[in-house]
Amino acid sequence: MGSEFITLSLTPIVIGTFAAIACALPGNFLLLRKQALIGDAISHVVLPGIVLAFLVTGAVTAMPMMLGAGVAALVAVVLIELVRRLGRIEPGAAMGVVFTAMFAGGVLLLEQSDTSAVHLDVEHALFGNLESLIWLDGYGWQAILDITALAGLPPELPRMAGALAFVVLFTLVFWRPLKLSTFDEGFAQTLGLRTDLLGLALVIVAAIAAVAAFDAVGSIIVIAMFICPPAAARLMTNRLEHQIGWSVIFATMSAVLGYVIAGYGPLWLGFDNAVSAAGMIATISGLILAVTAVVGPCRTRSGAPIEG
Repeated sequence: MGSEFITLSLTPIVIGTFAAIACALPGNFLLLRKQALIGDAISHVVLPGIVLAFLVTGAVTAMPMMLGAGVAALVAVVLIELVRRLGRIEPGAAMGVVFTAMFAGGVLLLEQSDTSAVHLDVEHALFGNLESLIWLDGYGWQAILDITALAGLPPELPRMAGALAFVVLFTLVFWRPLKLSTFDEGFAQTLGLRTDLLGLALVIVAAIAAVAAFDAVGSIIVIAMFICPPAAARLMTNRLEHQIGWSVIFATMSAVLGYVIAGYGPLWLGFDNAVSAAGMIATISGLILAVTAVVGPCRTRSGAPIEG
């Protein structure tokens, strides 16, 4: 039983957990800055960039994906400004038009491109391929100390671990500037902080987390993890440090419980087939948010500021 868990479930759970935490960390600051939907926007924008990167290179690899997503983000910024000025509409409406159109374009590109040689299709874009990221060489816990066995780990694991490490490092290094600019941008500017560049850096970090997670878990989890764990954590505390901690706990719970329930829940209920792990992880994150909205100690907050 232990060997089966390590082979079939350990790496998907770890990858899902890393992806959830990597998205939740910047999601806290985006939520407090009232920019929570930027995570949703990023997940829409990266799709056409990733598909174009695949069409050019013929392979799903990290660097072309990052470059493609970056180009798509630049195109999105230009298009948003054009729509806003030419249509004379508010920025939020322009964002909605551009991001929806770009995501739809990415889906159409996927449907028309030849992706038979790789696991890249519309379902993959939405739900990822978490269940397939198994560790064939993971026979027993001793495999964790076996260099040969570790070489057979799914490449998504070190990629996601690297992205998470980068997000954590960014959060630690820029913790004080992020806190100041999030809660009092004017005061931060008087201290000489470039709040505009810091905000851009935060979005870039969120994009890196989204792109790294996209291949493994798809856009559904990316959207949910940017919003649900931070929002649930916000209902639990008035201290930023505690909110970060709660968001990590909720992201981890969503990934672990979601994966386990997706695989075994239907069998426990007498059904024959498992359900999508990505869909269940997003569902669990939503349920956690719903519970905190009912029982969270800070659910009745009325504009109360977070304490430092």
